[in-house]
Amino acid sequence: MRRTRFASAVLLAGAVTGLAAGPAQAQEYRYWSFWDGKGSSWAYATEGPATVRPADGAVQGFRFAVSADSAAAGKPRAAAGFDAICHGTAAKDGRKRIGVVIDFGTAADAPGGEQPPKARTECAQVAEDASAGEALAAVARPLRYDSNALLCAIAGYPKSGCADQVKGAKEPASSAAPSSDAAADGSEAAGGGDGGPSAGLVGGVAAVVVLGAAAVWQARRRRG
Repeated sequence: MRRTRFASAVLLAGAVTGLAAGPAQAQEYRYWSFWDGKGSSWAYATEGPATVRPADGAVQGFRFAVSADSAAAGKPRAAAGFDAICHGTAAKDGRKRIGVVIDFGTAADAPGGEQPPKARTECAQVAEDASAGEALAAVARPLRYDSNALLCAIAGYPKSGCADQVKGAKEPASSAAPSSDAAADGSEAAGGGDGGPSAGLVGGVAAVVVLGAAAVWQARRRRG
């Protein structure tokens, strides 16, 4: 039963990704995106946090924002500097340190009636085989999921809603197809001519589905 639920969530992720291929109206979404730290900068993650297993010294970022396109998605505003984040956490045998940057976004991106908390940087010290998702859970509870195991909130924010569509979205400024380099890994693809969400955006949402599925499955396994 547990594996069936996990597999169902992974299939849901595939269904979400499949939306990129069909016609759709231009639409923005309010959601958590996932980023890889690259030196002092950020790159849109091409793999979900449930499957990424960062090495000691890596930095992972999460940003809450409104976006219709991963190429325009807001990056975490704090620098991806491991030394600054984890300087006060001593190394331990059998453990690794992962810098975690959590950017709750701007007031303009917040759901109605909510104010985003201040951005946080945390140093997660976790098992050597831990995923980025497990590092997040170690430093930013409570996490909230929906019935399909989609990650909806980090550290209790936002209080409600989950990857909701935002009303009154504007048409994209350009309908040009993405370049081959941008589309190759699906991480920075621009919106297509139909105005629908990019492969990078739906892939990012799908990745968070897998994060939720893995976390819920692991929690149930431990309780059992």
